[in-house]
Amino acid sequence: MKENSLAVFEDYKIRRVYDEESETWYFSVVDIIQVLIQQPDYQAARNYWKVLKNRLNKEGSETVTKCNRLKMVAEDGKMRFTDVADPETLLRLIQSVPSPKAEPIKLWLAKVGYERLQDMSDPARSLDRAREYWQQHGRSEKWIQQRMMGQETRNKLTDYWQDHEITKEEEYAILTNIIHQEWTGVSVKKHKELKGLKNQNLRDHMSEAELIFTALAELSTRQIAESVNATGMDENKEAGEKGGGIARKARRELEAKTGRKVVTGESFLPPSSKKELPKK
Repeated sequence: MKENSLAVFEDYKIRRVYDEESETWYFSVVDIIQVLIQQPDYQAARNYWKVLKNRLNKEGSETVTKCNRLKMVAEDGKMRFTDVADPETLLRLIQSVPSPKAEPIKLWLAKVGYERLQDMSDPARSLDRAREYWQQHGRSEKWIQQRMMGQETRNKLTDYWQDHEITKEEEYAILTNIIHQEWTGVSVKKHKELKGLKNQNLRDHMSEAELIFTALAELSTRQIAESVNATGMDENKEAGEKGGGIARKARRELEAKTGRKVVTGESFLPPSSKKELPKK
C-alpha cells in the first residue's frame, strides 16, 4: 500500500488507501456506512456495520468475505485495523443498505476511480486540480508555485526514506516532526494549534516564507542523508536533525535582519477560527 488519504463526500470524511500494485482504491466500510445511514456518530455506524455483516454472513453473501482489514488512522490518531473494500465490493454492499444516498455514493465511487486512472496516465491532471483548488481558495500564483515546489521536495525526501528502510506511517510522521521541530522550534501539532487548524493540511496554511524554509529543511535533510547513505530510523533521525538545523540557522538570520518572525499563527482560515501566537 503506497498511498493513504482522505476523500470527502458531502460533509463526511472517507478514509482510503491506494494499492499501486493492483491499481485499486480500498475504502473504509464504516465510513461508507456513515454516509449511507447519515449517521455522524462513528460508533453507531460501526454497530450498524457489525449487525449488517453478521446478517450477510448468515445469508452466505460473498460481499463480506471480499472485505479486507487494513490499518487506517482512527479517531484517536492511532493506526488501527478496520474493514475496507474495493469499489466493486462496495457497490454490492450499498445495495444491502436502504438509503437515499445510495445512488450519489455509487456515482462518487465511480468518479474517484476514474480520476485516479486519469492521473496515472497523465500525472499533470492531479497537479492541475490542486492548482485550481488553491486558486479557488484565494492563494496567489506565487504562493501556489512555492507550495508545488515544496511538495516536489517533500516527495523526493519520502522516496529516499522508502528506499532506505523507512516503511511505516508512524516512522514518516516521527521523522517529519523532527525536521519541523528543528527548524521552527515547535512541533507539527503545536504549529497547527498556533494557526487554529484541526484536520486541515498544515502546508496549505503556511505563508510563503514557511513553505520556503520547510522545503530548505527537507532538501537539506535528503542531501545529508544521501551523502552518508542514511538507512533506518536512527541514521535518518540524525540527518533530519542536521537538515532542520540548517534551515533554523537561516530562519534566525533572516529574522534578525528583518525583525519579523517566520513562524506565525497566520493561516487562511476565517479570522474567527485563528489563534494568537503566545508572546515570547
